[in-house]
Amino acid sequence: MASTGPLSYDAQQVYRSLSDADATEANAYLSGIAPTGAITRVYNDISRAESSLMAVRAGDSDPVVQADLATLSTGLPAYTNLTGEADAFNREQDPVGGAWLGDASNLMRGTLLPAADDLYQKENARLNADYAQATGLPYLAAATAVLAGIAAFWAQWWLGRRMRRVLNLGLVAASLIGLLALAWLLTGFASARSDLLAARDQGSVPAQALAQAEVTALGMHSDESLTLINRDGAYDATEREFRSSATKLTTELVAAQQAGHDSPGAAQATAAARAAQAWYDAHNGVYDANNDGDYSTSVRLAISNSTQAFGKVDTALTTGLSADQAAFARHAGNGDKALGGLAAGMVIASLLMAVACALGISRRIAEYR
Repeated sequence: MASTGPLSYDAQQVYRSLSDADATEANAYLSGIAPTGAITRVYNDISRAESSLMAVRAGDSDPVVQADLATLSTGLPAYTNLTGEADAFNREQDPVGGAWLGDASNLMRGTLLPAADDLYQKENARLNADYAQATGLPYLAAATAVLAGIAAFWAQWWLGRRMRRVLNLGLVAASLIGLLALAWLLTGFASARSDLLAARDQGSVPAQALAQAEVTALGMHSDESLTLINRDGAYDATEREFRSSATKLTTELVAAQQAGHDSPGAAQATAAARAAQAWYDAHNGVYDANNDGDYSTSVRLAISNSTQAFGKVDTALTTGLSADQAAFARHAGNGDKALGGLAAGMVIASLLMAVACALGISRRIAEYR
């Protein structure tokens, strides 16, 4: 959990950052001369994605993720070059910039985002496997404790019959140490299991649902801009993609509300669902103006009304995601603390039990020399 949790988050950050860069770049291009704030945001997105990739590379040497890491590492500079060319032509008001932006978006959606999604799915699978292992019942430890107790009882019974003594202080001490160690083990495990389940149910699971919804929303925001940039008609491929994704987003937001009903981000998931309906209405205004041949009005509505409506969706999702991630970190940290020192304590307890048993038995043997 201490390693796979952060790696899953880093992989998620790669996916979200790249999606945001694609949507921000397309919307900035549509506005004419790309605003400085938008350019800075795209630059920060790419930088954040690169930093997260470095963190994943440093923390996971598994060959199954290397192909995704290589694809992303080589593709990000290419994407940056393409958007740079698009912005340069856009500043000159040269429409050829749209072709450069189209190539950049195709690279992002066809290569980079699928690789980022695959990387996230792999790291998330590792996290879920660690959850299952960390929260599984300690059958082996319990069985070992039971066998040790039986052995201690049998040893005292055997010595009592052979040497006419009711109690052996060494074996009694060993038994008490074993009981205390078992109580510590079970208490620590129960506390850790409770925290780790809370980290999953109130942190990682609702965060995953919100992150997926945010990626879908960002893709829709990019689609809206690309429809107007491409000028292939109001109902072109990207507009159809927007409508298909809108259905998907509605479903994902319902899933996010269900997954996070008792998480810190639950209220934000509900707020995002309400804001999404307002965004769909704003987008319909963009589509209607474009379909009626009023291109300038459709662009104005896209970069004002629709972008503002999308911003409310994105803000709610980002805020909820941050709250759920914080809950995950807090509960996972508490779970790690609950198990802190337990392994070393069990080793020390085992050694003390062995010493106590040896002293107890040696005392009895010495009496019969």
